[in-house]
Amino acid sequence: MSELQAALLAIGFGVIIAVYAFGWWQQRQYRRKFGAAFKVNHADALYQQNETKPPEQPQPVFQAEMIEAAADEMIPDADDQAVIFPAAESIPPNSLDESCALLDMRSDFIIELHLDEPSLAAVLDGLWQRKFDFGKPVQVCGLMLNTQRWERAIAESKALYSHFRIALQLVDRGGAVSAAKLADFRDLVVGLAKNIKADANVPDINETHRLAIELDQFCAEVDQMVGVNLVPPGERLLAGGKIAQAAALLGMTLESDGAFHLLNAQGHSLFTLSNQDTKPFQNHTLETSGSAGVTLLLDVPRTLNPAAQFDLMVRAARDFAGELQVNLVDDHRVVLSDNGLALIRTRIAAIEAKMCDNGIVPGSAQARRLFA
Repeated sequence: MSELQAALLAIGFGVIIAVYAFGWWQQRQYRRKFGAAFKVNHADALYQQNETKPPEQPQPVFQAEMIEAAADEMIPDADDQAVIFPAAESIPPNSLDESCALLDMRSDFIIELHLDEPSLAAVLDGLWQRKFDFGKPVQVCGLMLNTQRWERAIAESKALYSHFRIALQLVDRGGAVSAAKLADFRDLVVGLAKNIKADANVPDINETHRLAIELDQFCAEVDQMVGVNLVPPGERLLAGGKIAQAAALLGMTLESDGAFHLLNAQGHSLFTLSNQDTKPFQNHTLETSGSAGVTLLLDVPRTLNPAAQFDLMVRAARDFAGELQVNLVDDHRVVLSDNGLALIRTRIAAIEAKMCDNGIVPGSAQARRLFA
């Protein structure tokens, strides 16, 4: 080997060493800059109590004294109630936004991704394309790098995230998610984690499916709707305009589903007034239409303090009866007595207590999504 060749070889070797040393120095600087963000001990359970808010005043409906009496019995701010389900570990309430606080291992199949590098939510491209393929709602929560706060992430989110929690809801009124859908969801998210070089923490599918079946059975037990029918005697029809007038007097408004709703201050329905023949009410046909009867309906698990709201509904029914000259009857057209109404209220109160004992407050955000 000539002296020139030896010199060139030495120079080349020196350049390689310099490049390697520079790369090592850059990696060390990166770790020093972002290391603190990744050393935080993030708990596995999400659902915890949110920050306490001042109780909001209910919107004025019915007579003032009736609303004040019902408000005294209502549980304030159902959306901010304590943990719906038991959590293994806690996360500070102010580190969760409202939608992320609803996620829980008993109600959701949650896969957590730990990213090697902070990323935008767009990195989950394969998930965004398939999030409606599993028959149940899918939600993504991301831990923001700059604030260390969990927020609901969407494909267009501009924040950088160090962790993602990708959750498939286990139960709604359509039943429990199937084991096959759970496996399909797991395979998608785990495959996505490999593509973006993220570590995935995956719960056991069999245990998750068992929890889904258990929760679905409980929800089926308490999923009750209570109706009071208002029908005129004989063959007389109720004029649509008169029905609308009576509903307006009680503060009810016609909504897009074709029923009149009594809404609380948060815009959630307390109970509804619908046409007995299931034909929806429409503003442009009210003055020319007639009805053989109407039904006041209370959706027990989706209503805050349903026993108290049933009292309001009965008062509304009696007001309707006086205004429209109709009878209060059950589904068999048997007139409802005071004793019969008291028995119904007792059953509603029992369901309410059972739900609260199991950590699902009727009318709370968690209840509304499980009974959707």
